[in-house]
Amino acid sequence: TDVRSFPDRKNIGVDRFTFGFTVRDSPDFFINVTAWGNDGYICGLSTSFSTGDCVIIENPLVSNKDPEKGERFCPTTPSPYRLMVTEAHSQVYLCADVDTMDRLLPLIHLPVKDSRDFYSLGDIVANGQGLDGTVINVLAAVKSVGYLKQFITSDGRKGQRLEVKLFDDSVSSFPLVCWDREAIQLVQTLPPKETVLFIADAKISFDSFRNGMVATINSKTIITVNPDTRESSLLFSYAKELSESGALDEGEKPEDVTVDSITDVYTVSQLKLKARDSPEPFFGITYSFISKLALDSSVSKVIRNRCSRCKFMVPEDTLSCSNQLCPGSDQAFSAVTGFDLLLDFTDHTGTLQCCALRSPVADRTLGCTVSTASLEDVCSILPSTKLRTGIRGVVLACSLADPGEVKQHMSALLQQL
Repeated sequence: TDVRSFPDRKNIGVDRFTFGFTVRDSPDFFINVTAWGNDGYICGLSTSFSTGDCVIIENPLVSNKDPEKGERFCPTTPSPYRLMVTEAHSQVYLCADVDTMDRLLPLIHLPVKDSRDFYSLGDIVANGQGLDGTVINVLAAVKSVGYLKQFITSDGRKGQRLEVKLFDDSVSSFPLVCWDREAIQLVQTLPPKETVLFIADAKISFDSFRNGMVATINSKTIITVNPDTRESSLLFSYAKELSESGALDEGEKPEDVTVDSITDVYTVSQLKLKARDSPEPFFGITYSFISKLALDSSVSKVIRNRCSRCKFMVPEDTLSCSNQLCPGSDQAFSAVTGFDLLLDFTDHTGTLQCCALRSPVADRTLGCTVSTASLEDVCSILPSTKLRTGIRGVVLACSLADPGEVKQHMSALLQQL
């Protein structure tokens, strides 16, 4: 938990500082630890390790749980005891023994609750305000991680907030709000669309501004990243399939955005910076060379069949769409076949790799459709390796640029540098 301070009852005008963490050494047992001390000791200790680190705790005070407070402000544990760490009597430091680390680290992928005891996002939405104020377990995949917002409260304390969008096979987007520094640091490292979370004891509440439900990480919450469970494995496979199909990207694209309405011009480096700083999709124009166009992959990787309604990728000769979020699931299935290419754009500032060029934009760019030309007749390109840049670009239009227009826009961009 975040570092907090309280007035010292024995020393008027002096504050005592504290923070808590939870340790685990077996699949069935974990215990809460509370550290107390002055500002320097507690702040230093709280930054000396993070979630997922192996630590050694020497000479802690072992005490019974507080019968009055119980575990209202810390995770619920199976132990009847709690540990207390103080600067005068205890030490906490990172474990350097490789054998011990190899034995303990797999435990971080085991949920602290029954792996089958969770609500799907669809369950939460269906129950609505009936779950307002409850604390439940949630299993979901990470769709996107927002950017950190820092603020100062009315009493002068610094705070932070970060929002994560979750999804599963029942709901395409659901908000998870993080206020705690450690939780924020954890979720900021998670790769979107390929990470599953088991969130034990998340607080569910109704957000009147959104007119919907929202989950919040609090001091009782324990997050397990990519749990080693059957349920997590099934959701991970679904998330991977959904991501590769492009269906998640289709859901993020505003339907009212037209190519003619896009006027902002960027260099490649500016695109990368904006994508890094903004978690939301954005649109722009870049004057670049196509430096790679992967046309010599296997036909199955270049030509895709997609559901005509949700654009989810489907196998050839399939009779139904496997996307459980498809809006046409109760209607007759139909599929369309088109190009699904990856290309790189390069200008004087860098290269934007692995942008998606799909039909019908690809048809107009190449001057043909999958039914009117063979790939060998179009082009021959060296193999392109897909790099994980954390940026996914989708081409909405691609055409030859007018030299005069390029000169005008590039001169304006260079003046901004």
